[in-house]
Amino acid sequence: MNDDRRPPGIPLGKILGVPLYISLSWFPIALLITLFFLPAAQRVAPQPAATLLSASFALLLYLSVLIHELGHALTARAFGLPVRAIVLHLLGGVTQLEREATRPGASFTIAVAGPLLSLGLGGAGAATLLLTQPGPIPTLLLQALTFTNLVVGVFNLLPGLPLDGGFVIRALVWKITGHDRTGTVVAAHTGRALAALVLLGGIWLATRTTTGTDWITIAWSAFLASFMWIAATQSLRAERLRDRLPLLTARRLARRAAAVTADTPLTVALHHAQTQGAGALIIIDGHGRPTALVSEHAAQAVPEPRRPWTTAGEVARGLDAATTLSADITGEDLLRAVQHSGATEHLLLEPGGEIYGVLSATDLHHTLTTT
Repeated sequence: MNDDRRPPGIPLGKILGVPLYISLSWFPIALLITLFFLPAAQRVAPQPAATLLSASFALLLYLSVLIHELGHALTARAFGLPVRAIVLHLLGGVTQLEREATRPGASFTIAVAGPLLSLGLGGAGAATLLLTQPGPIPTLLLQALTFTNLVVGVFNLLPGLPLDGGFVIRALVWKITGHDRTGTVVAAHTGRALAALVLLGGIWLATRTTTGTDWITIAWSAFLASFMWIAATQSLRAERLRDRLPLLTARRLARRAAAVTADTPLTVALHHAQTQGAGALIIIDGHGRPTALVSEHAAQAVPEPRRPWTTAGEVARGLDAATTLSADITGEDLLRAVQHSGATEHLLLEPGGEIYGVLSATDLHHTLTTT
């Protein structure tokens, strides 16, 4: 949620100031929805109008999903939280925030905003059907959209991550215990339990049919359950990562660096680093100022017979503000800086500007995953 990578998908511009993206996974599911709805459409309209009606339902369904996500996005902005994007994808949509809410009340309100809008759309559709007498085509669309919005609203309020109801549980536990971590752990475990129930419920429904086992229902429930289980598990892993953030200190993770000029043969540079007991190489200019860092991966990729004819500068990356960090940087600031730069090596400087060493993204990842 808080990384600096561009959201995946095709950009569609902005809606109410919120960037909108559509994932490539949206297209096949939209086609499946169109095909699934087509038999019902054919009962009220001839071809090709039936196909157009079915495609319209798929588009209106995702418009409803977009309204659901806008509920999250606009509520988050009301609490002062920047919204990176809304992404429509295979299973609906997701609202990406630049940072999470810092208070349980805000987190609760943001979580319920989307489902309440879906339930509101379903209620509006039901009221329209009760108070008016539209023709067969509008009736079919209203019935289908009313049902799906009510299902989306209720399903998303189920108490487990990654559903909105999981964030509601997280906020409530956070409020009671005073710890957002406890809320996340509880909501993630309830999410995994919910995933198991979705799978078991799908199997139960599939075996209750009079025409034999419904394998499509089993496959769909297994897919949905696996998605929910994986997402809930990722939330648990994210909390474990947060526990390790205090271990992230640039000084502790730094490698000793050896300095060479850009025209130094790679073989000589590597030997120079080995004799000095250094784990990294810095390119310096004629005045001894650092100008680039040798990429460990690029250097290792050069075949040994070619290393005498390859210079250190050819496998180096120039330094800039993103790849030059303070040796005192720690915790989440360090993690965010490394994610933002996208580089594999970072120069660490003392407050006075002296070279302290080099931070390798490989060492950072190892600390996060194995400590």
